[in-house]
Amino acid sequence: MKLLVIGDPHGCYKKVFAAIKKNKPEAVILLGDLGLEAPLEEVLDPILDKTEVWFIHGNHDTDTDSDYEFCFGSNLAHRNLHGKVVEISGLRVAGLGGVFRSKVWHPGANEGQPKWDKRETYMQYQPSNIRRSAQRYGGLPRQHNSSIWYEDVEFLSDQKADILVTHEAPSCHRHGFDVLDDLAFNMGVNRVFHGHHHEHYQDEISNEEQTIIVDGVGLAQCKNERGESL
Repeated sequence: MKLLVIGDPHGCYKKVFAAIKKNKPEAVILLGDLGLEAPLEEVLDPILDKTEVWFIHGNHDTDTDSDYEFCFGSNLAHRNLHGKVVEISGLRVAGLGGVFRSKVWHPGANEGQPKWDKRETYMQYQPSNIRRSAQRYGGLPRQHNSSIWYEDVEFLSDQKADILVTHEAPSCHRHGFDVLDDLAFNMGVNRVFHGHHHEHYQDEISNEEQTIIVDGVGLAQCKNERGESL
């Protein structure tokens, strides 16, 4: 098996480890909301010698200082796929972590336009105490490290990939977003995997040129690169 995509673990790793042991994937991708009680490399230590590990962050990965540090400050932070396209097991995989927030960008408001398109611009308009406190969180208020920023979607839209993994859902989910459909079409992906809603389903999004399969992945659920639940 090439790839194992894992729905939001929320700290539940027992069956994830069992699936990895049984199926022996070349690589795994976690879809965010990791629920870490220790740095990511410590939590995943039982599998680090068995498979290649990648992830995207979810909204809950910035809930507290420890959530942030265990994820963004871990020794595996460089394996965060957010805003990147990486070749994994022969597949080009793109990642978009986090969620839409109205203080930054919510496609359902303001005619879909971002309130702030870039992190740098947002921070320029923040009071000095916010700018000072943000220094410990990579230059942003902690929560906004898991907000979706227009500049990241804009960058990814110019890239090409086979698979897009997101925390938020595209429009085929009742709480999904058309802008993620557009991102997937622009990137020319064949498949989208998303977490966040803890729902297992398979659907499609389409335009005049493309049809893309979308897999919702449930709580700590494991699917292979073909969308088959394991």
